[in-house]
Amino acid sequence: MKTVSFLVLSSLWLFISCKTEPKKVEKAFDEPTIAEKIAYAHGFENWKSVKEFTFTFNVDRDTTHLERTWIWKPKTNDVVSISKNDTLVYNRKSMDSIATKANAGFINDRYWVLAPFNLIWDSNNYTFEHSENEKAPISQKPIQKLTIVYGSEGGYTPGDAYDFYFGDDHIIREWVFRKANQPEPSMTTTWEDYVEIEGLLLAQDHRMAEGSFSLNFTDLEVKQ
Repeated sequence: MKTVSFLVLSSLWLFISCKTEPKKVEKAFDEPTIAEKIAYAHGFENWKSVKEFTFTFNVDRDTTHLERTWIWKPKTNDVVSISKNDTLVYNRKSMDSIATKANAGFINDRYWVLAPFNLIWDSNNYTFEHSENEKAPISQKPIQKLTIVYGSEGGYTPGDAYDFYFGDDHIIREWVFRKANQPEPSMTTTWEDYVEIEGLLLAQDHRMAEGSFSLNFTDLEVKQ
């Protein structure tokens, strides 16, 4: 497996925001919120059974390929970080400076693959707005839109905003990242090539409208 160092990939950590730790959801409700509908459409109810989650984060741009692999045990918060130069094992409840630096990459990469679940995990740390009549920025198709804006304190880059574009099935098809909630998009990509693993519906590929950029996931494995 070809990998690269975290320093090389640091410029790609655009999506790190005020993500909080996964927590138990103990909420009684009759009608789920739009964020909950999106999370459950992607299999959130099956996350409670996950003991180990493995994925490789890849970025392909023109002829350049970058990647890093993670093995995460969410119940204990143990993480294995595999890069070109090193393999690091740490627990997210007790991190030294080296682990803290690696963990920034983990938070970023995990958000790309599990963003629908973060809509529940982070629900106390963002405001939101939902619209049913929007146009997807890439496909230009009629679609629904959920905008979330993270709080101004905490996390790696507080105040960031995300626009999720999804259909009536609540499956995400495109999204926009807006750094510090600026009006202009910082990055816009598709959500495609979905695969279902142990009840989790995961998008394996994210592409821009133009160019040869692809952010994708390989080696996806879920152990229950």
